[in-house]
Parts: sequence; C-alpha cells; structure tokens
Amino acid sequence: MLSTKVLSPYLCGWIADKTGKPMQVIRISSFLALICFLGIFICQGIYALMFIVASFSFFWNAVIGQFDVVTLKFLGTRFVHYGKIRAWGSVGFVLTVTLLGWILDIVGIDQLPVIMSLLLLFIWMSSLWAQEYSKPPQHEATQGLRQILSRPSVMAFLLACFLLQFSHGTYYTFYSIYLNAYEYSKSIMGLLWGSAIMAELVLFLLMAKFLRRFSLRAILLFSLSVSSLRWAIIGLFPEHLLALFIAQIGHAFTFASFHAVAVEWVRRSFGEHHQGQGQAIYGAISFGAGGAIGAMVSGVLWDDNQLLTWLFASAASVMGFLIVWFFVDIKKSNDKLAAV
Repeated sequence: MLSTKVLSPYLCGWIADKTGKPMQVIRISSFLALICFLGIFICQGIYALMFIVASFSFFWNAVIGQFDVVTLKFLGTRFVHYGKIRAWGSVGFVLTVTLLGWILDIVGIDQLPVIMSLLLLFIWMSSLWAQEYSKPPQHEATQGLRQILSRPSVMAFLLACFLLQFSHGTYYTFYSIYLNAYEYSKSIMGLLWGSAIMAELVLFLLMAKFLRRFSLRAILLFSLSVSSLRWAIIGLFPEHLLALFIAQIGHAFTFASFHAVAVEWVRRSFGEHHQGQGQAIYGAISFGAGGAIGAMVSGVLWDDNQLLTWLFASAASVMGFLIVWFFVDIKKSNDKLAAV
C-alpha cells in the first residue's frame, strides 16, 4: 500500500492544481473509494481482496491532502485558525472509536464492513454539500514546481517530515504490543491512547496563539525535540506509568503542532499555484513513505532489541531536528505572525 500513499496524493494534487477545483477532486475520489470498498462484499480469494484494498487505498489516500488545501483556501488570511478546524478530526476520531466499540459489542465484529461502508457514504455525501472554492484555476505560475522542490530548504523540510513520521513507525506499530508485554490492562492502554488524542485536540485549539507568538521554524524544532524525548522515555521507562502518560501528552507536539506548522509551511512555500501538489507531496513523503518505512524498519529491529528500536526512533527525530536547524530557513516563516 506504500505506492498508493505516495502516488495517488500527488496525482490528485496535480489534477486539483490544474483544474482549480480541489473540492471536486475530493468528491470524485471519496465516491470511488466507497465503490471500491463495496467490492469487499463480493470478493473471493486473497488476491481479489488485495486488489480491492489497494484500489480503495489509492482513492482514499488521494482525498486527505486536498482537505487541507480546501481548508486553507477558505480560511484565506485567517490561516492561523487551521488548528481549530483540524481539531474536529480529533473529535471525530475519539467519537468514532468510542461509539464503534459500543456498536460492535452489540452487532458483532462481522458487521464492521457495513459500518465502514456507511461512514464512507456519509463522507461522500458531506463532500457534496461543501462549496467549491470559487477562484478560477491559474495556468501560469511565477515559479515551477520543480524549481520549488529543488530549493535546499524545501528538500530539508521534506526530509525532516519524513524522519519525524519515520520515528512514529515504532509507536503506531508496536506501542500496544509493548504495553501488553508489561502487563498493562486494556483500560490503562485505552487511557494512554486517549490522553494522546486529547492532548492533540487541545493543542490544535490553541495553535493560533502559538503561531502568533512563535516562528514556524521554532515550533518545528520544539516538536522534533519533544519527539526525540518521547520515544526515549517510552523505551527507557516502560514500567513507570507516570512517565508513559507524560510521553503521551507529548503527542500534542509530535503530531498536532508539527502537522499544523507543516501545513502552513507548505502553504507559504508552494504558493497557491502548486498548493494541491505541495500538500500532497508533504503527506506522501511524511505520512506515506515515512510512516510505512518506519514501521518496516521497526519490525526488523523489534524482535532483537525493543529498547534499541525506541532509541533508533529517537535518533531519527534528532536527525530531523539537526536538518531543520541547519538547513530549513524560509524568510517568510521566520517572522511571527501578526494577529489575524
């Protein structure tokens, strides 16, 4: 599925930039994701299932980056409030996980595909109600995409994003398994995961204040610092519940602040002409390639030395910090934002 996370966001970003209609891309992609997923009810055999999952992933991964593009376009000069809108994603995640567990206890796990189909249907229907950004497409840009990507600061930023999500590979793949090995109850595990999401939600809501007070570069550096400390704490102090809770609170910075700043960084760096492709490239390199490769590498290391795996993730964040410190320097992003 790595190829779908890398290729489909860029392809749809390119189409959105050329047509000037990112919302239309979201509508079509979410509809095709739904149609592909419905194939799970008629598929027979492992290869048919693999094809259906790959097809669904292709169109679903194409949608995500364009939501950010549409959000930023509608916010306009009020872009510092992106976090308040993105916070609804965290709210949706908490509600879905909570309600889904309760529903599945009643109807049974075999009804999960039906529930997933309904959720995808609602996503597509909601996209029909959303207004398309009205500005006509621009056919000429002052700077080409290749020129933007060739800038050392842009390459360094994307590499730092890759390394941050690479470091999350161990966390998303093995954290629950890790806690289970130390005999934490499922309720404690749920509280640990929940505390991370709540911390993420709170910081998204407060992100406008941080953006007004600190530069994008400063927030990036702080987020990477917290990321390095977070993985080291989890690896070194697994038997100390308080330490684990503190590490989970760090999710507010290793995900929420970093992502909000990265989206704004891409908005400034790629400009309106290449916004769709810019957000798609960011998502593909970080959440796509970074997350997938990080999970694979951690899988190789995990059985031999779990502590080393966490420390390796910590080291990846340190590398990202050094790259931002020495190479990421955008003049527009170094100034604190005026109140908007």
